[in-house]
Amino acid sequence: MTDYLLSYTESVSAALRNAAASDASGGALELGRALETWVDMSKNARDNGGVFFFVGNGASATMGEHMSHDCFQNADMLTQTCSETSHITAIANDLSFDDVFAYRISKMAAAKDMLIAISSSGNSPNIVKAVKAARGIGAYVVTITGMSAGNKVRALGNLNFYVPLSTYGLIESAHAVLLHCWLDMFLDKYMGGRH
Repeated sequence: MTDYLLSYTESVSAALRNAAASDASGGALELGRALETWVDMSKNARDNGGVFFFVGNGASATMGEHMSHDCFQNADMLTQTCSETSHITAIANDLSFDDVFAYRISKMAAAKDMLIAISSSGNSPNIVKAVKAARGIGAYVVTITGMSAGNKVRALGNLNFYVPLSTYGLIESAHAVLLHCWLDMFLDKYMGGRH
């Protein structure tokens, strides 16, 4: 079992070391610099009264909810998720499941806001639609994906993070590290340190 654990954690570590970041035009960015850009854009959004929207499906939805709370409590950010049961079921029933995130974003988001889209596959139609809705409003979009390097969502954000992994558990683990790294970097740089 020790060998399995070491192999598992090394897979996540290796993927994070080989993670890629890109800008809106698909140009490669150095990963550390991309994280700093995300942190600085987050400070700008927060200081201008922007709201941080988090979207994801399944485990990515709960990850978004968790980060939404952490950002609200620890970094004084205004946050929103679109994952409430009544919201998802109503929009899915009345419109379509593809609209469950984009509908709220199109009604509530503004150019000063930030969308953080978390998707293991990067190909979920409701995430693609949410990102396009946010970009159409002029909000700043950060995408976090895995699976195929050519996934749809990875090409749509202002800032895109991709981990080269192909199974959900490993991708979700790596995504959690990236999200907490972003928030901890924000807290260390702008809030007097993490806690």
